[in-house]
Amino acid sequence: MRRFAIAFAASLTLAAPLSAQQTADAVAPEAATEGAFASASPAIAEALAAKQSGRPVVAENWMIAAANPHAVEAGAAVLGAGGSAADAMIAAQAVLGLVEPQSSGLGGGAFLVWYDAASAELTTLDGRETAPLSAAPTLFQDDQGEPLTFFDAVVGGRSVGTPGTPALMAEAHRRWGRSPWPGLFHDAIDLAEQGFPVSPRLAGLIAGDAERLARFPETAAYFLPGGAPLAEGQTLRNPAYVDTLRQLAGQGAEAFYAGPIAADIVQAVQTAPGNPGVLSQTDLALYQVRERPPVCVSYRAHEVCGMGPPSSGALTVGQILGMLETRDLPGPQDPEAWRMIGDASRLAFADRGRYIADADFVPMPTKGLVDPAYLAERATLLDGDDALPEVAPGTPKFDHALNWADDAAIEFPSTSHLSIVDSRGNVLSMTTTIENAFGSRLMVRGFLLNNELTDFSFRTHRDGTPIANRVEPGKRPRSSMAPTIVMKDGRPVLALGSPGGSRIIGYVAQAVIAWLDWGLDVQQAVALPHAVNRFGPYDLEAGTAAEALQAPLETLGYEVRIRDLNSGLHAIEIGDTLKGGADPRREGIAMGG
Repeated sequence: MRRFAIAFAASLTLAAPLSAQQTADAVAPEAATEGAFASASPAIAEALAAKQSGRPVVAENWMIAAANPHAVEAGAAVLGAGGSAADAMIAAQAVLGLVEPQSSGLGGGAFLVWYDAASAELTTLDGRETAPLSAAPTLFQDDQGEPLTFFDAVVGGRSVGTPGTPALMAEAHRRWGRSPWPGLFHDAIDLAEQGFPVSPRLAGLIAGDAERLARFPETAAYFLPGGAPLAEGQTLRNPAYVDTLRQLAGQGAEAFYAGPIAADIVQAVQTAPGNPGVLSQTDLALYQVRERPPVCVSYRAHEVCGMGPPSSGALTVGQILGMLETRDLPGPQDPEAWRMIGDASRLAFADRGRYIADADFVPMPTKGLVDPAYLAERATLLDGDDALPEVAPGTPKFDHALNWADDAAIEFPSTSHLSIVDSRGNVLSMTTTIENAFGSRLMVRGFLLNNELTDFSFRTHRDGTPIANRVEPGKRPRSSMAPTIVMKDGRPVLALGSPGGSRIIGYVAQAVIAWLDWGLDVQQAVALPHAVNRFGPYDLEAGTAAEALQAPLETLGYEVRIRDLNSGLHAIEIGDTLKGGADPRREGIAMGG
């Protein structure tokens, strides 16, 4: 089986570049990526060559895998100097907010999973954005009580939640940092001051979203200088971001949540032309990172662990794997494997849509959703030999009995992921986002503000029954981000995660299956052609060997769609050596020492 799996992985070919109209998450061709970054440094050139060859990067002491070579190099410098994985994350995130601003940054939020080598404990931190205290449940409804269209809700201040990323960076440093805080911003400051060449990916996304980016003067001046979108290779400087980072470096995260930076954020949100929001300085001052209990599910003698509510990532990935635990999954070329994976995913997404929301606001059947007996019962629905004609939520055990309506909240892909292992054996997996590409399109002091509030349900009720993921003041919207650490015998063996909106769940589950069931190494696992099913139709990755599954899956009864599936998986295998993999669909690399 292994030789077929490797052949399937090796057959991956990226789809052609998307048109300017396909703006949500355009693919940067790997050859263009190499041209943009290969001259940056010998270390980056070596990492890009490893990715192109399809082999993992191997190192003895430390490793980082993330979505942009400049960010990886900044994190690697910290790790090489003896810094912790938390220190490296801060350095890398500061650079990601500059070179990949459409995906994450200071104006967004993140979930972090940490394995501490000294205590052998797993910790998860919730840096998700919160709804403003003045947000009404009808925030995304018109005067007739009907939901707004997605971009009518997104573009402007209405969609902006209280950012959590700076607070999460500070909390991670307080708990696990070893390097002085101010120095962790040096690389980002230097790059913003001296300028960096606009990558093919960033240029394509700007061109595709130019009309919305032009809505607000500060955003337009940065991304559309002189009215024209920034071009690939053009040198881009960000002096406003330099000033923001210097304030963070000198004063800590408090400089973001109070004072002039906070005042400017609130001003931008509340005065956004045509679509103002209600974020206040009180919301910023009250923001707190939450420590949450990790969610772990057994799979193939391993524990797959991640972030609990308000993330649906670990629960839904865990449900998929839990339903497949007793199944023999043939190799990735076999439609029967995808039938079981696809219908397990559909069943898990049915539960996700009904039950999962911010557990601080609604009773959550967290334990019930991943209870082995419940998953075994749900798995009996996979016993047939063709596609399930329909799926419905199950009835997991609740601590408190409540009835929720099904949610159809939209979650678009523009996110980033970092996996890091330091020389002491600490492991970090963090997924970070501003939600849609370029978030709310509001830019303040050199960074973009999120549109995370549109991850809430636009409706409050369905047929008179309340929706768990509705808007409420102070609540955190449900997310699909799934930063993951896989454990065996109490020790980490794999760290991974991905961007991709609600498809994150499928990408991460598939990568775990590819690594554990099909014997792929981490680079092969993250490059494997995608087949994703959430709500019934099967999405197969265009331009890859996954297209060969179309006819067999249709014979099984699925509607099949061929489309671009732009994951951004970044993974590190942890064993006698460290092995890093970076998704060839994006610009990222793995680097170790």
